[in-house]
Amino acid sequence: MKINTWFGTIETDRDGEILGSRLLSKDIRELALHSLDLRNSRADLPPEGFDLKAAAIRSGFAESTAEYYSLLHEVTLEAAKLQVSGALTPDQRIIQAVEALNDINETTNALSERLSEWYGGYFPESGLGGEDLALFIVKYGSRKNVGSEDPLYSKAINSMGAKLEPADEALLRGFAENVCILYEQRRQIEAYIENSMELVAPNLKLIAGPMLGARLISLAGNLEKLAAFPSSTIQVIGASKALFKHLRARAPSPKHGIIYSHPLINTAPWWVRGKVARAVASKLSLAVRIDFYSGEKDPSLMEKLEAKVLQIRTLNPRPPQKKQESGEKPKRRRRK
Repeated sequence: MKINTWFGTIETDRDGEILGSRLLSKDIRELALHSLDLRNSRADLPPEGFDLKAAAIRSGFAESTAEYYSLLHEVTLEAAKLQVSGALTPDQRIIQAVEALNDINETTNALSERLSEWYGGYFPESGLGGEDLALFIVKYGSRKNVGSEDPLYSKAINSMGAKLEPADEALLRGFAENVCILYEQRRQIEAYIENSMELVAPNLKLIAGPMLGARLISLAGNLEKLAAFPSSTIQVIGASKALFKHLRARAPSPKHGIIYSHPLINTAPWWVRGKVARAVASKLSLAVRIDFYSGEKDPSLMEKLEAKVLQIRTLNPRPPQKKQESGEKPKRRRRK
C-alpha cells in the first residue's frame, strides 16, 4: 500500500509494516512545499488512525520523537509563511496600493490645509495652495527671499502678512518638505497602479481608466469577485449609503456609485445619466470578465461603448417634459 506523507512516500503491507520508503531530505523549505502540494492533490493520504510519527521513526526519517515534532513544527511554520506570501496575488497588490493611496490622499490633504493656514498668516496674498505652496515654501521660506524674477515678487514685498521669524521659517520649510515628499509618493503609487492595471486588467483599464478600475477591484475584494458581479451591481458599487436609504426610506434608487467619475457619465446630461451609467456598467462587466478568464485586450470595447453612449444622447436630445397639472378644480357632484 502506497502512502504519501509530509516527509516522503512509504510502502506498507496490510498489517502496516513498512516494506520500503522514498524519503525527502530534511530541508525545511522542500518539506513545506511538498506538504502544500500534498494538501492540494490529496493523493494516497494516510488512512485514518495511521501513526505518522512511528512511521517516520521506523523508516529512518527521524531518530526520535523529539526530532520528529521539532521538524514538523518548523515545516508547519514554513508552510504557513509560504501560504501567506503566495496569497498576495497581483490584484491584491493593486488593492493594497489603492488603500495606501487613499491614506496618502487623506494625510496630504490634511497637512496641505494646515500648511496653507499656517503660512497664510505670513503671506496671505500668495494665492497658492497644495503642492505649489509647499514647493514655494521649500524654495524661499520667508517672502523676503522671493527673487525679482518670480511672479509673486510684487505681492511679496507689499504683503500685509506678519514677519516670519527664523525659527518659524526653518520649521515651515521642514513641514513643507514633508508635504512635498507625500505628493511625490502619491505620484509613484499612481504610476504603480497604472502599470499594474495594464498587466492584470487591461480591458478594465481601457474602459474605466487605471484609478477607477483599481478602486472597483478594491471595493469588490479581488478581480474574481468583480468578474462575478452583474453589471447592475457594478453600476452602484460605492453607493452603499444611498442604496440603504433607498431600501429603508423608499428614497430614489441610486443610478451610479463610484463609476460617476467616469467621463462618459459625469459629462452626460442629467436626463440620460442613468442610461449612460447602465451602458458603462455593462461594458465594465464584460471587460473584467475578459480580463479574468482570458486576459486578452480588446480595443473595440471602448469604441462600442462610445457608440452606444452617442446613440443614447442622440435619441434623448432634450430633457423629458414634466406633466402639466390642470389648474381647474374637479367639479363637485350635486346631491339630489
